[in-house]
Amino acid sequence: MPTLVSPFDEQITDLQTPAPRLEQLAGKTLALLDISKPGGSHLLDRLAELLKERYGVAQIIRESKPTYTKPAPDSLIEKLGFVDGVIEALAD
Repeated sequence: MPTLVSPFDEQITDLQTPAPRLEQLAGKTLALLDISKPGGSHLLDRLAELLKERYGVAQIIRESKPTYTKPAPDSLIEKLGFVDGVIEALAD
């Protein structure tokens, strides 16, 4: 019988507690984070348009991780500390 392997990190930490959902997007500042995989910027370009047109997002901040193979550096996380939410693009 084949073995199913989970792609998720099975360690449990306080950091895995999801942030609370925003009740609305209108008037919010969101960061769109490109993890630097091919195609991610195309997805985020269109998403930025839709968030402003359909959901009334006030401001979009665009940032990129240096590489998709590692977590975002602390300096980038701190830089985005003022936004209401972050959307990360995963694409190929």
